[in-house]
This record gives sequence, structure tokens and C-alpha cells, in this order.
Amino acid sequence: MTVAELIKKNEKTAFSFEVLPPLKGTGTASLFRTIDTLREFNPEYINITTHRSEVVYNEQPDGTYLRSRLRRRPGAVAVASAIMNKYGIKVVPHILCSGFTREETEYVLLDMQFLGINDILVLRGDKAKDEPKFIPVEDGYSHTTELIGQINDFNGGHFIDGSVIKCPGEKFHFGVACYPEKHDESPNIMLDIQYLKQKQDLGAQYAVTQLFYDNRKYFEFVDLASRHGVTIPIIPGIKPLAKLSQISVVPKTFHVDLPEELALEAVKCTTDEQVKQLGIEWCINQCRELMAAGVPSLHFYTTSAVDSIRQIASQIY
Repeated sequence: MTVAELIKKNEKTAFSFEVLPPLKGTGTASLFRTIDTLREFNPEYINITTHRSEVVYNEQPDGTYLRSRLRRRPGAVAVASAIMNKYGIKVVPHILCSGFTREETEYVLLDMQFLGINDILVLRGDKAKDEPKFIPVEDGYSHTTELIGQINDFNGGHFIDGSVIKCPGEKFHFGVACYPEKHDESPNIMLDIQYLKQKQDLGAQYAVTQLFYDNRKYFEFVDLASRHGVTIPIIPGIKPLAKLSQISVVPKTFHVDLPEELALEAVKCTTDEQVKQLGIEWCINQCRELMAAGVPSLHFYTTSAVDSIRQIASQIY
């Protein structure tokens, strides 16, 4: 079953979460601990993030610096395969424009097809840290819709050079991202919704939101999107605050606002543990309100928050 079918078949709100591939050389122990901690809540699927190579500058013996690229994490396909092999849970790797050429994407699609992975999340991805704005790699894509076009061509039995795939496998099904508080590069929310509608028209079966803490903004976004022709499920993305530093870092990094009630309580916290407990309590109430409104699924971002998510899930599932 596809992700869209899995969340639709549930009479209650489905549960899923996202994991990061482990840092190069650190093994799978931490990754598997995350899954072991959360699998009791019967996740319908697990998302695996993909990361582009980073630009680094290495000092040379003569004092100059050599610019090179470093990839800190293995690919999502390998991690997805390891999870499937160990747990038998549906996996949904991320496929990015950022940092990947069309040919590299084609081989990723082939690898996944050989492994029987047919659900993906299609994203533009972040800009490189050393660039002022998003710049595609040579022979890469600037927009998610372009990447979707390649996936649709692949599904239709054609490689990027136009040649026919002699033995086409099962077609890919995909979701996309959306932003209740708008993408930070977008001039307004309506343009965001137009892009979401375009992704839907190109075949996206669902959308997962950027993390947010104000349910009102999610509900307003879903309503506005619906009034402009978006009919696919819009799955809320949830991430509890877990550290003191996140009070300022999360709004800045993800371009989201903390609701006044949450912000007033957060600034009273003086320790990580206080923030963690506040984050758990806030997200329990947030999730209960979303579930009462009939959202088809909740999707949790696990980075630095696995234990918090376990406590939240134990209260709402």
C-alpha cells in the first residue's frame, strides 16, 4: 500500500516519524535505538532524510586553503534498506534537487526500484551553507516541480536521455512538503499554495508540513489550500521543543513563530529539562487538538527529541 492508502485506511490518526542517516562511521546503533523507542506506536512509515555534500576548506602545507566537498552522512537509500531489512516497516526516502544531478537522481531511482522501495518524499532541499541563495548543481534542478517531471518520466518508462526503460518496474508514489507559515523564500502564502496545487496536479498524493507550534496557522493554511483546489491530505509535522537553545534557534532556522502562550512560558525556563517538559506538554495538547479535528496522520521530527516524542505518543495513541 502507498503512504496515501495507509493513512486513509486508518479509522484513527496514523503515526509516522522522520530519522536522519547516522554520521559517517558511527554505525546504525543510534538509528536503531530511535526506531526501537518508537515502533511500539505502530508507525505506518518512516521517512529518511537525504543530505547534500558540504563545501569545506582544508588548510594546505603552504598556508593556502583547498576547497572540496564532504559528505557527512550515507545515502537515504542504504539507510532505508537497513530499516526494511531489520523491521519490515515501510520506508520513505527523501529525494532532493539540492546537491544532485539528473543522472545521480536517475540512479537513486533505479537503486530504490531494485530494493522494492516505491514511496518517496520529493523536495527541493536547502541551499548550500556557503551560498547566499539556492543554486542548483550543474545539470540539476531549481524547483521540486522539475524533479517531479523526471520522476514522472521514469514512471512513464523513459530515462533522462529519452531512451526507453526495457524493464520498467513498479511506479513511484510521492508526497511533497508544504509550509503553513510560508516558505522563507516565498513572497506570500498564496504563491506557496499555487505551487502546492501544481505539485498535486503533477501527481503528489499528500503533503507534509514544516514543523509548527500554532495550530491556528495550520488550520488556516489547510482551509485556504482547500479553497484553491488542493484536495490531497496535508499531514501536520510536529517537533517538540527539547532544549533551552531551541527557543531562539528553532524559530530562526525554520522560520516559524512560537505562539504567545508558548513563548511566555518558554522564556521562563532556565534549564533544558524545563524546556523539554514544556515541549512535551505543549505538543500533547497540540496533537490532541489536531486529532480531534480529524487530521489523517501526525508526522514527528525526531532529531534531539526521541524521548519527548515517545512520551507524547504514549499519551495520544
